[in-house]
Parts: sequence; C-alpha cells; structure tokens
Amino acid sequence: MKLDVLNISSETTLIPDVVRSEILNQGLESQIGLVQIDPNFADTTAFCEQYHWPIDHSANCVIVQARRGGRKTIAACIVLASTRADINKLVKKYLDASKISMAPMDSTLEESKMEYGGVTPIGLPKTWPILIDKAIMPLEQIVIGGGNRNTKLIVSGRLLASLHNAVIIDSLGIPNT
Repeated sequence: MKLDVLNISSETTLIPDVVRSEILNQGLESQIGLVQIDPNFADTTAFCEQYHWPIDHSANCVIVQARRGGRKTIAACIVLASTRADINKLVKKYLDASKISMAPMDSTLEESKMEYGGVTPIGLPKTWPILIDKAIMPLEQIVIGGGNRNTKLIVSGRLLASLHNAVIIDSLGIPNT
C-alpha cells in the first residue's frame, strides 16, 4: 500500500489536539509528514509489512516509570523498531532509579492525551524526559506514532533531538533477542 503524506495544518481532526498543537506551536509542520493508516496495522511490524516501510527507519516510543524512594519519574524512550530499549540497565541508570517498569497504561494515556499503540514523543508532557537512541540521529525519515492508531508521523532524527527534554543516549536501543 502507498502512503499519502498529508498537510498537518489542514488535517485538524486526524491527530490528537496535543500533538497538533505542539507541531503548530513549534512551527514544525513543514518538517513532519502525516500519514493516515489502517488502525489494524498500527503496530510497528504490521505497519512495516503492510506499507513496505523499512523497520530500521521506524521507531517505537516506550513510556517507562522510574522510582527512587518517594520520587517517581515518567520518561519516553525512543528506539529504532529493530531494537528494544535498554530499560533495566541504561534507562534505569540514567533516571537514577531503584525500580523501573513500563508506565501504567491508564495514567500514560490520561497524562499524554494520546491513544494506546500510537503514543508519540511530540506533545508529551514537558516534565517527561525524552530519551532517544543516538542511532536515530542520522536518519532523515523515521516513522513514529501519530498520537493515535490511525496515523503515523514521518520525522527526522534531528527533529526528534530538538524536542523539549530530549536527551540523546548512545546504545539506548539494544538488539532484539
């Protein structure tokens, strides 16, 4: 199937308000492609197969919750879809956590104002660190969630690095086993 890139400025209902507002407020609309997809193919592997998109040019956004004592930190981890985030070692160390886990789905969706299976780093709460694998930086076109299951965004590694609270981490993505 072919991906048709849409104009974010004119597509006011396809992506969540929080995502669209962040894109427009930061003046990023000319740097981001918006594609509408069949929500049955929203999961990364299914998307890449259905739309003939290379998995090594697709990224996942994983939301984690880190704890140390009474302190709780929510963070987004952005890694290539051909890898998985090194949550138990690298992310745990970076966030100075004694415990780390996937963030609870209900609170993630409530706080992000996005949809399960489509969370994107664009428009996340400003208090959440966005940890990005350094391997993403040189890529000119990466597909990532659009904030819901029926859209994807096409962005560059440079654009992701420019997001608020973005932190580039070497080897954040580790090979899938």
